[in-house]
Formats: sequence, structure tokens, C-alpha cells
Amino acid sequence: MKTIAILTLFCTSLTTYLQAADQGKHLFILSGQSNMERLNPADSFTPAVEAAFGKENVIVVKDAKGAQPIRRWYKEWKPAQGESEGVNGDLYDKLMTKVTEATKDQKIESVTFIWMQGERDARESHGSVYTKSLKGLIDQFSKDLKRDDVNVVIGRINDSNNTNKDYADWNLIREIQVNITKELPNADWVDTDDLNHDQKDPIHATKEGFVTMGTRFAEKAIALIKARKATADKK
Repeated sequence: MKTIAILTLFCTSLTTYLQAADQGKHLFILSGQSNMERLNPADSFTPAVEAAFGKENVIVVKDAKGAQPIRRWYKEWKPAQGESEGVNGDLYDKLMTKVTEATKDQKIESVTFIWMQGERDARESHGSVYTKSLKGLIDQFSKDLKRDDVNVVIGRINDSNNTNKDYADWNLIREIQVNITKELPNADWVDTDDLNHDQKDPIHATKEGFVTMGTRFAEKAIALIKARKATADKK
């Protein structure tokens, strides 16, 4: 009986593994500026999504660079007035090169884009075009990946500069980041206000804060993927 039970467990596990492999892998794309750059997915994010979907079913790609505006990702970015200056989309191209390499010959079941950025645009007073820019960036991903089902998780910039006149659009961008997730069908946002306890560097999370941030990103991403699957299973 014990041998039969072990064989049954083995067959069940094998079936689950083969089903997951047949469905494809879950791709997570992480990008943004310094708070994303300093986040190490291996500390909390990757273990969490691997626990949810299986290590063999997860691909995590991260590329981020501190102090960069969204125009370094969104190729069609334009200011409220005048023409765009500098290069648009170069960091996006760098990120997508990594994505292409990581997904070569892989079947992808889901794609989740995780974005932690906005401080630079707040400082440069580009809040008036941030909604269009972020929506445009998400659409850019969807078109390039040839998918209309990209999940989106946005890390809202923290409240460290709510009253700082040098960051005139800080609160506006915080509001935009939340509102966009309400408009998109498969999106959510993460609160980071409690992760920056170091007053010498209030814009950035602490070491422990980054671990928590990664966990929160993972929880939101997992919930979006499972919610979409549950909806699909009902059809």
C-alpha cells in the first residue's frame, strides 16, 4: 500500500509538472529607476513567484537605472510643450534585449510588467504628460510582445517629497500611478510609503524595505495571474 501511495503521489506531481510546462512559463519584467535598480529580486520577489508557480515555470527579467525619466523607456514621449530632447526609449531597448534572450524558445503563459519609477518626472515637472507616457509604455510592451493580456503592477513613489517644492509634480504622479491601475483591466499598485525609514535618504527604501517591496510586488503579480486564470476557467 505504501508503494502504491508513493507511486500515486509521484504520478500526480508529474502530471502537474507536465501540465504547467505545456501551458508555458510566467514572465515577470521589472524596470524603473533607482528604487527598482536597488531591489534584488532574489531576496524576496523571485522566491515568492517560484513558490506560487514552480521554479521551472518562472522567468524574471530586471533592468533598471537610477535617476532616469520615463522617456528613456517610452519611445513616443513628448513634453507638454515643445519637442523632446535627448534619446527616447534606449533603456527600453536594453530591457527588451534581455527579455528576448530570456524567453528564446520558451512558451509564455503570462506576462507581468512591474514598474517602479516617477521621481525624476516629478522633479522635472512632467506630471501633465505622465498618464499618457505610462499608458503609452504599457501599450508599447503589449505591441512588442504581441500580447493583449499583459498584467501591470505599479510601485507608487513614496510620500517623502509631498511638500517639497523642488518636486512640484510629486503628488500628481502618485495619483496618476494609482488611477491608471483602476483604468486598466489587469493592474494593481503597491504602497511604498512605509519602506523609507532612513531620513538621510528618504526617496529610497531601506535594506529591509526593499525585501518587503519585492514581496509586495510578488503578491500583487501572483494575485493578478490567478484572477485572470480563474476568469478564464469560468468561460
